[in-house]
Amino acid sequence: MENIADYKEIADIIKAKGGDAFKLCYQCGKCDTVCPWNQLINFSMRKIVRQATFGMSEIEGEDIWRCTTCGKCAKQCPRDVKQVESCVALRRIATEYGVYPASANPIRSIRSGLSSEGNPFSEERKKRADWAEGLSVNTFTEGMEILYFPGCYLSYDPRLKKVAKATASILNKAGVNFGILGIKENCCGESIRKTGDEELFRKLAKENIKTFIAHGVKKILVSSPHCYHTFKNEYPEFMVNFEVVHITQYLFGLINEGRLVFNKEYEKKITYHDPCYLGRHNGIYDEPRKILQKISGIELTEMVDSRENSLCCGGGGGRIWMDTPKGERLSDLRLEQAVATGAKVLVTSCPYCIANFEDSLLSRKDSEAIKIKDITEIIQEVIS
Repeated sequence: MENIADYKEIADIIKAKGGDAFKLCYQCGKCDTVCPWNQLINFSMRKIVRQATFGMSEIEGEDIWRCTTCGKCAKQCPRDVKQVESCVALRRIATEYGVYPASANPIRSIRSGLSSEGNPFSEERKKRADWAEGLSVNTFTEGMEILYFPGCYLSYDPRLKKVAKATASILNKAGVNFGILGIKENCCGESIRKTGDEELFRKLAKENIKTFIAHGVKKILVSSPHCYHTFKNEYPEFMVNFEVVHITQYLFGLINEGRLVFNKEYEKKITYHDPCYLGRHNGIYDEPRKILQKISGIELTEMVDSRENSLCCGGGGGRIWMDTPKGERLSDLRLEQAVATGAKVLVTSCPYCIANFEDSLLSRKDSEAIKIKDITEIIQEVIS
């Protein structure tokens, strides 16, 4: 395919797609120095922005699909160039022209599943609430304390269903009057939006909003930082404002209110991984750590890169669905950092991170060196 600039000036198109801030770039290169990709391959966000400035960007290559939208570059940029928005704008152009590199080809089938069944796995919608069977989980009705929205991975992925079950068990133990919407849920749409499919994102968002309003939802509890981000920061674009709480925030509140009590010890050395969309994008760093520090027996140690400098797992920006060859997996690097602390458990609070870390663990010779746990799985152990 020819360069899109042959059809129209690329800079004007990027501006129309939400990437106008690229014009502020003065090529200081700070984005490249902090980009996690440069620990594995040669990658330049600065180059992408530079090309866009002069209308020279190609949309057929891998580069615009590399970005995990982790946000490290945006935190360092002195000119607020909004690199992530510019990269997503380029992806919107590529999506409109149906141009994907080989690594991003799975997005085609992902889009199909989201359109037909409301989830990226093309699993039957009627099975969305199967994870809750036998757990005393009710359908949400107006007047309940909170809606629990587990999201797609916790609803369908065999490993991550354990996290949804642990969450429901904890909420029941704490006496929380909560419910789920099950088959009436759609994917939140955050990740497909970051791949450039704005139309599908808006479709999913509007359907969710309609469902939430119809059921009298006011407060939403989520397990995924990606759901948290889009419900809290992106759905207000549709003139709605639901109260959105991440599970780590909510559980910390239950502990402080005395509704959740730990009655067992967890005598292990652990380390905590800050998910990009919980930490850098939304500033939630303390609650998970404070929860873990309240559990008797835990020795919490930090990795080399933590909190604001946390190393991305590689799953953001829709890359959770893309093919990443061995040797180019950010999750491998992060797992190496976790093992280096001497911790026996790597704890996090994001389904994408867990999925990527579990995959990386399988490729290690010392696959028993560390275990991957969601924070709710730790809590379930110390309250049951």
